[in-house]
Amino acid sequence: MSPAREFAAHIVRTLRARGHRAYFAGGCVRDFLLNRPPADYDVATSATPQQVMEIFPQTYAVGAQFGVVLVPIPKKDEAPEPLTPSEVSQDDTSGSALASEAARAHAIEVATFRTDVSYSDGRHPDAVRFSLDPREDAERRDFTINGLFLDPETNEVLDFVGGQNDLKAQIIRAIGDPERRFGEDKLRMLRAVRFAARFGYAIDPATFASIQKLAPQISQVSHERVRDELTKMLTEGHARDAFFLLDESGLLREVLPEISAMHGVEQPPQYHPEGDVFVHTLLLLDFLPHPCPLTLAWGALLHDVGKPATFRVAPDRIRFDGHVEVGVRIGEQICRRLRFSKDDTEQILALIDNHMRFADIPRMKESTLKRFLRMPRFDEHLELHRLDCSASHRNLSLYDFAREQLASIPAEKMRPTPLVTGDDLIANGYAPGPVFKEILSRVEDAQLEGRLDSREQALDFVRESFPHS
Repeated sequence: MSPAREFAAHIVRTLRARGHRAYFAGGCVRDFLLNRPPADYDVATSATPQQVMEIFPQTYAVGAQFGVVLVPIPKKDEAPEPLTPSEVSQDDTSGSALASEAARAHAIEVATFRTDVSYSDGRHPDAVRFSLDPREDAERRDFTINGLFLDPETNEVLDFVGGQNDLKAQIIRAIGDPERRFGEDKLRMLRAVRFAARFGYAIDPATFASIQKLAPQISQVSHERVRDELTKMLTEGHARDAFFLLDESGLLREVLPEISAMHGVEQPPQYHPEGDVFVHTLLLLDFLPHPCPLTLAWGALLHDVGKPATFRVAPDRIRFDGHVEVGVRIGEQICRRLRFSKDDTEQILALIDNHMRFADIPRMKESTLKRFLRMPRFDEHLELHRLDCSASHRNLSLYDFAREQLASIPAEKMRPTPLVTGDDLIANGYAPGPVFKEILSRVEDAQLEGRLDSREQALDFVRESFPHS
């Protein structure tokens, strides 16, 4: 038994010993029934937040107004440690305030049975009413497969919403009226798509029709929440299925119109026999590794985002002149809109910017090749190239060439110690300024190409190439 499950079961036993009802709830029950290891464990109880905090002194009321508290999982042979302020977020996102992923992974969420009064903003409940009845709590949840409760002592399942039947039928179905469920929290539309893709399930027709009807209202959801949901779709191992459903539901043109614009944009068949830009992109997503870094996943999704705007039919073939530069600009707009971090944005844009350079590597100067191969996180660039080829012409000769070069060039040749520095230039009478960057770059080029191997040679090279005025 995992430490998380063991501690969650301890919480249930303790609450019951104090006269309260308590069960495992939500996704962990679903995963248990599917024989999947749960990512985390949630407990639902008739105890109020105040009662929970009195029973468990180390509890943190990250969403007590919605009936949610966190109980940190103790380290082995240690008492629970308090969460730091940076680990706890007071920003409610779906009716219960959430901790950060790091904090959430080391705590059990304990939520009081409740009903939600109304959702006037389509994101948060205006108020909640605590309940003693798990049925009421189940009926306010999103999908039937997430509305189950489990007694951890007997493994008895409490199913008030038909979730077990839908698990057997492999259906994602909203609990009750789907328009009401999605009206309460518009993010649930994206979650329906993600769960359907992750489990390979169909979406119930009435549920899917409501998503199609309400898709334009996804704009009410914060960009950060949309980004996180899309990232999960891209990295959970079923990205192609998820984006096919996003497109079919009408959500794709609302959250990523730049990807929807790829539809029908033809490509030269000699390079892309698989079809148009949208078909190519979805096929590429199908090759994403699992697990997958989020930057690689987003770089793969956006690598050809500049093609729709640069499409033209030339006399010889279809061309996309400048699609890389245009793609970087569009990618930057998307990353800014979805509030990506600076580091993630830089890597995603670098992947877009460099994905076409592999075509030139057999002809690159030795210095250019070494600079290319030593780019930060080059493994992601190389993997994107493999994915791009696999989803088109399937010729991996350039991929193999790059790997051979990486394996054959020693680290000291790839990143040699500089032969001269700015201090050396000043000592030799050069005035500091923009020219320093050019001088040092030219010296490094010659060093990478094996034309210079000593400080004296490098200084002679500088004097000859950049004589004093």
